[in-house]
Amino acid sequence: MTTRPRRIDLLGIATAAGASVRGAGMGPEALRVAGLIEALVDLGHDVADFGDLRRPHTLPGTSPASWRLPDERRADVLDLAARSSDQGLDILQAGHFPVFLGGDHSIAMGTVSAVARHCAASGKPVFVLWIDAHADFNTPVTSPSGNLHGMPLALLCGEEEFGAEYRGSWLGRIDPKNVAVIGARSIDREERRLLAARGVETIDMRRIDEMGVVALMRGFLDKVTAAGGHLHVSLDVDAMDPSIAPGGGTLVPGGLSYREAHLIMEMLHDSGTVGSLDVVELNPFLDHGGKSATLLVDLVASLFGRQIMGEEPGPMAFVTESEIEG
Repeated sequence: MTTRPRRIDLLGIATAAGASVRGAGMGPEALRVAGLIEALVDLGHDVADFGDLRRPHTLPGTSPASWRLPDERRADVLDLAARSSDQGLDILQAGHFPVFLGGDHSIAMGTVSAVARHCAASGKPVFVLWIDAHADFNTPVTSPSGNLHGMPLALLCGEEEFGAEYRGSWLGRIDPKNVAVIGARSIDREERRLLAARGVETIDMRRIDEMGVVALMRGFLDKVTAAGGHLHVSLDVDAMDPSIAPGGGTLVPGGLSYREAHLIMEMLHDSGTVGSLDVVELNPFLDHGGKSATLLVDLVASLFGRQIMGEEPGPMAFVTESEIEG
């Protein structure tokens, strides 16, 4: 079983600059409102909340975010990547467990960089489990949309089609052969070619339907354990089927079921290999009454040790008036 971290540090990265749909910048606060901190504290963890990183406020009279040019949005993404990489590194060096609250999936440029930088100093291999309907392995050349939330894994794995503005001391690198994407069901043609060429393990929904999540997860986790690696989990709300998680901007039918998603989290907890976490792409504007936010909180709780037999007893039995009188 997982050894509980000394402290879980929450860091919000409130941005939708990498996406085409606005609203994911409200995701960190929605997760807090849905009870994330309370769920972790109830499990016996110490929790510190460092608030949210966000882009600098624009001056009155400037263009609203929806009118911002691609270059401006890219500058926001990279500014936040550098800041989250440095702050995430501080959290890891202090011996705490970082949980990064997005924001769109472009935040992983900084969050995974923090993990890679931390582990490079100790020589510990980094593994990444990307739980997502999309592989996010496009480059500025291959991307049909140009949205940066579809590119973080390609940047982190060292693809060369990124300009000089993407470089810096903040950027960490990971081995693509240490990455697994699970829940995939929407991958672009050139992206598919890159994934195969780089050796990224891509566990699509067909493989899950045929083999089940237990066998597929066990194979990847055994690899992490054998290498003594640090496992970073990047959880995108659109990995789940839209029927249970409608609060995302890039939904794809046919995703993970409620039990499949929880089983993945429970197996990750049992493996004892997870050292950092992203929770991304929650868009409260598109959610239905907090349904997706609540699901994500429950999934995080499963990752951190919530178990059926470890909780309070089930529903109370009703007592009839005759029993009271008797």
